[in-house]
Amino acid sequence: MQGEMQPAIYRLRLGSFEVASILDSKIIREGLSPSHGGEALSAEVRALARANRIDPHRYEHPFIPSLVNTGKELVLFDTGNGALQLEHEQLRGRLPEGLLVARVRQAGYEPQDVDVVVITHGHPDHIGGLMTGGEPVFPNARYVFGAAEFDFWRRGNVRDARKFNRELFMKIAVPFADRASFIKAGDEVVPGIRAVDAAGHSPGMMAYLIESEGKRLLNWADTCGHYVVSLQRPDIHLDVDDDKEMAAATRKRILDMVATDEIFVLGFHMPFPGIGFVEPAHGGYRWVPHGYQLNL
Repeated sequence: MQGEMQPAIYRLRLGSFEVASILDSKIIREGLSPSHGGEALSAEVRALARANRIDPHRYEHPFIPSLVNTGKELVLFDTGNGALQLEHEQLRGRLPEGLLVARVRQAGYEPQDVDVVVITHGHPDHIGGLMTGGEPVFPNARYVFGAAEFDFWRRGNVRDARKFNRELFMKIAVPFADRASFIKAGDEVVPGIRAVDAAGHSPGMMAYLIESEGKRLLNWADTCGHYVVSLQRPDIHLDVDDDKEMAAATRKRILDMVATDEIFVLGFHMPFPGIGFVEPAHGGYRWVPHGYQLNL
């Protein structure tokens, strides 16, 4: 037996841009419920899993940062888990080791080649690779945060479950403030990449619409946490959604937008490579993995 083999980099052309999704890491988690919907909806979530031929008791949870090469700038969206589980006792066994730097090199770049680092939101698996051993991982980059998101973590009015998350944010994200831009929905990161409001999962989370030569791809970050439950039942809360009602409303709004406007999607926790499209189905939506449409 040779063990599992899985690609870790998937690159495609989007108009004149190159987009690469990168598997920073993945973990097998126990039970789609109660983390999706709580105990009250456990039977419904298990039935949904069985109807889609997936195990209701175990699921694969990937972490997928992405690189966009516009031809002028190299833009990295999120930084994965980095060395968090090695450097912080509280996260051992909860997060896998991040492999982003090694895989950026496999994709043909060095960390110092990254021009812009965009943080969609402040949860550990998105900021964990900003620093290793107290040093910036992407030393030449400028940084982009959603203004409302950055302000939320810096103010510190967080629920108990997020207090350690805030400590991490203050330690490894706030030091980049003097090299950062703070944006709102509609603002441009670089030509062809624009912020979209996706608040709810985190209070100021941003999605990013990437557009070149008429082709469009929405990096929706953590708008949906699972490719079955979150799409087919966008009303079902995730335990890690910070504002659960807002997160559900945002899921419905963004799912409707990408389905209606036929926009391809890149999702941080969708099955690798995390690229697909959404279509209406049975009163909810269905995830359709990218085939070859964006290769043409």
